Amino acid sequence: MVLASLFIKYIGNMNRFLSILLLLYVACTAIQAQEKQWSLDDCIQYAVENSPKVNKQKAQNSIYQQDYMLAIGRLIPSLNAATSASFNFGRGIDYDTNTYTDINSFSNGYSVYSNLTIFDGFSNIYRIKMQKANKLAGKQQLEQEREMVAYDTMESFFNVLYYKRMVQLAQEQAEESANNMKQAKRMEELGMKAKPDVAEMAAKEAADIYNLTRQKNLLTIGIILLKEKMNFPVDEELDITDEQSSALILKSGETVPVIYETAKAINPRALSAQAALKVQEMNRRSAIGGFSPVISMEADFSTGFVKYLDGSEYEPFYDQLRNKRGTYVGFTLSLPLFNGFSKSTSYKRSKAQVIIAESEFQETLRTLYSEIEQAVADMNGQADAYQQAVKQREAMETAHEANQRKYEEGLISPLELHTSANRVVEAKAEELNAELQYRLKARLVHYYKGESFIKVER
Repeated sequence: MVLASLFIKYIGNMNRFLSILLLLYVACTAIQAQEKQWSLDDCIQYAVENSPKVNKQKAQNSIYQQDYMLAIGRLIPSLNAATSASFNFGRGIDYDTNTYTDINSFSNGYSVYSNLTIFDGFSNIYRIKMQKANKLAGKQQLEQEREMVAYDTMESFFNVLYYKRMVQLAQEQAEESANNMKQAKRMEELGMKAKPDVAEMAAKEAADIYNLTRQKNLLTIGIILLKEKMNFPVDEELDITDEQSSALILKSGETVPVIYETAKAINPRALSAQAALKVQEMNRRSAIGGFSPVISMEADFSTGFVKYLDGSEYEPFYDQLRNKRGTYVGFTLSLPLFNGFSKSTSYKRSKAQVIIAESEFQETLRTLYSEIEQAVADMNGQADAYQQAVKQREAMETAHEANQRKYEEGLISPLELHTSANRVVEAKAEELNAELQYRLKARLVHYYKGESFIKVER
């Protein structure tokens, strides 16, 4: 009894110990989840893995695979088996003499039969090639969906970065206004400032607080849009961080035609349009094969069992199966003379679909060239804009420092100081916007050169 009670006590202590470990693990996991900061690559990876568009395309690719297997199956002989059982009452066929009889009987039949299309004008061959091209198009469409989800996420990510920095700038500006307000009040008490000057500083402080509230609202909206692009749970916190250090912002020396030649050979959209054109070409060739005669072969093996219900003797079951075996092999030649215009209309439709696919392919290439041209121009333009924004921000900061000293000496009005501070914030905002836009367009140009938006391993 003592040993049993000690064992029970030991088990109880172990259960409590394991429960405490489990609670600690859950708590640590929850804390880590709350403290997680999402980098750009983290957001892109999550968005791609949870995108409904990507999952929809994966399902569509599965359908393409099944269509491909079905097309292959048309070249393989079909094989089917059948069995039947029937009772005959009254007038019927005597299975032994093949004459009419009035004896009730029971019959049971078995058969195995096969069918194979030997020649159909190569229609099935072209169907296989068509479905194979469909698979390739689906693969490229999936890659395109992944990259577009990644780009949309990246664009929203940079927007949130911009809004976060704008909140910081607005906070700094509000703090500066608060300090200037305190200084103005002290100078008023000393008789160095009049009440209108203090009122002007109060208005400046209120405007900066309003601007801070506005920037926080814009940041909240930006996070909501980023969650939407990522398909992120709406009730969970999303805190992003920019892990990239300051990059060298320079204009690209590569020409658009060089980038276009690379993109034309590897870009998923161009390859998808090219595969779609091949699909329609194989469909047209399959339609031509529909005018060809069709040669097919059939084979059948059958046997059966009969028992008369008048009590007479009958041959054993297995003996009848062996003795009544029959085999059939036949060939069929089918000539398509007239099918209600179905063959001709299918062919003419396939010709029109080839023209449409060719036009869409050329349009895709033309659009691709324009997008590359615009992306390169945007990237180079943002590089120039960034350099000018840096110079403007440095000049504004220098001027504002001088104006701050002039205000303290009573040489300028609060309104002039207010205007000077706003110019500094605007210059910093323009510099930040130019930097983020350059990074976005640079990634887009690199994508056309073959570098995926998705940096992490799949």
